[in-house]
This record gives sequence, C-alpha cells and structure tokens, in this order.
Amino acid sequence: MGDVRLGKIGQIGMPVLDVQRATAFYRDILRMKYLFSAPPGLAFFDCGGVRLMLSTPETAESERHGSILYYVVDEIQEAYDDLSGRGVNFTDAPHIIAEMDTYDLWMAFFKDTEGNTLAIMSEATR
Repeated sequence: MGDVRLGKIGQIGMPVLDVQRATAFYRDILRMKYLFSAPPGLAFFDCGGVRLMLSTPETAESERHGSILYYVVDEIQEAYDDLSGRGVNFTDAPHIIAEMDTYDLWMAFFKDTEGNTLAIMSEATR
C-alpha cells in the first residue's frame, strides 16, 4: 500500500435550492470572491484558498446530508488505488469534472462510515 494521507481540504460543496439566488447572496451580500460558474448550475467562490461550490442536490439522499469535503491529492489515480486498497468504497472512479483553461479538474467520490459523501480531487495540468 502507498502512503496517501488526506489532509488539505480543497473544496467544500454546499447544497442549495436555487444556484442563481445563492450565487447572488454569496457574491453580492456576503461579498465573497466569486471565481466562476460551470454547467449544469455550479458556482464557485474563494474562501481563503479553499473553494466553496454551490450546487443543487443531485439525489434525494444528498438533500439529507450537508456539505461535502473535497480533499486535494497530487495524483488522483494513485490516491484512488491506495485508498481502495485500504477498504474505501468509492461510488465512482476518478473522472474529469471540468476542463479549465490550464488544467482538468478530476474527482472521485466515496462515503464515510456514517453515509457522508467525501471526495478526492486533483487539478491535472494540461
């Protein structure tokens, strides 16, 4: 087994009912630093180096749980293989979430023992 250790949080996902309304609130009322939006209805803000992602819940189950912690890893496939070898049950394989100008954003999701969704993420330079 490898020596992958999760530590740095790169992103927190906040479920919202109306992304446009929530974006206006976080950007205009709270005056948080707006980064970008991505389809289908995602908005991203900078929280001192940690990204906040606003999105509508994709499933009924995700409506019952709060935020999602996204852990930054250098090599997502290596982290996926290492954690899988330790018994982490991923709900999907590493995959591209967004193609940005200079990098591709990769993620893979898994559950903790309490049913909370967690993720590993990596920004792979093009």
